[in-house]
Amino acid sequence: MGMYVSVRGWLELDFAHRPDAERVIGDDHYSGGWAWPVKPFNWTLYLFYGGDVREGALHEIRARVERLAALPPVDEDGDRPRGVFVVTDERGRAWCWHVREGAVLDVAAPDIAWLAS
Repeated sequence: MGMYVSVRGWLELDFAHRPDAERVIGDDHYSGGWAWPVKPFNWTLYLFYGGDVREGALHEIRARVERLAALPPVDEDGDRPRGVFVVTDERGRAWCWHVREGAVLDVAAPDIAWLAS
């Protein structure tokens, strides 16, 4: 059957990023884990993800996060998407994807391994 991996986190985007982000999210089995606030407000748009995915499909979620991270700035401020995702697996491992400056960095997170149990 395969192992499952839990992925949960968010990205902070500019409202002008939304159309491009929606294209990146697409429409497939795991795209249902993405969610926007029902009534966004103020200046930051948050895009959330939460889902349990098969270990073999984790690369698909990661690839989407990388494409979202790479969205170009939309104004002269140069702000790019940024955020964090917590990933845990059934082996009890925990790590984070830090999204900043157009890239996704893997960061070990043993202190939050309790989320995997």
